[in-house]
Amino acid sequence: MATKQAVPRVDIAAGLSGLSRQFRELDPKQPGQWPLIPKFTVWLLVMLGVVLLGWPALLSGASEELDAAREREPKLKEEFRSKLGQAVNLAELRKQKEQVQEYVTQLEKQLPGKAEMDALLSDINQAGIGRGLQFELFRPGQVVVKDYYAELPISLRVVGRFHDVGAFAADVANLSRIVTLHNLSLVPVTKDTSGNLVMEATARTYRYLDAAEVAEVKRAAAADNKRKGGSS
Repeated sequence: MATKQAVPRVDIAAGLSGLSRQFRELDPKQPGQWPLIPKFTVWLLVMLGVVLLGWPALLSGASEELDAAREREPKLKEEFRSKLGQAVNLAELRKQKEQVQEYVTQLEKQLPGKAEMDALLSDINQAGIGRGLQFELFRPGQVVVKDYYAELPISLRVVGRFHDVGAFAADVANLSRIVTLHNLSLVPVTKDTSGNLVMEATARTYRYLDAAEVAEVKRAAAADNKRKGGSS
């Protein structure tokens, strides 16, 4: 006949008493010698305190980030609408860009190159001679270099009849290359009964810069900006 095994009995009261004794006999000056359960309990309390103290700061930082995100939301929505509109009109914008580029190319063709400047000056001179005008002054000035083109001023003084002077100005305006007249002055010739007039003006013609000249202009501009930045 089988015998029943005895079920071990757990003395809870003794266990609690031993646990309580571990906490009562702790030496604050030697925490390294504490039993495992007090060490774990203190560690747990420290971690809980850190979490409780740090939680408000964590919530505060998250709240500030949330407020900043809410402030950025309208701007981001506006940027999205703008970019969406550009994306929808991308084909049209590309077409407009090509049209503008074609227009710029046509304008560039009206600007002479460096090698063509002498021929253009000759054309201006011939336009005046062809109208029977007498040149008292035809003096090219100092070339002024811009970002992508150069400007050449020419001081003019011509003598002739009114209609011939007007026709000369029209001929200059109709040259295949761009030439503009500035600071026009038209006065009668002193002590002259022939009706001749003196026209003084500054003709400005323009030429495009070649690749090497454009690169030089950019280098000079970059050096100037760097010098200004260093001086400030």
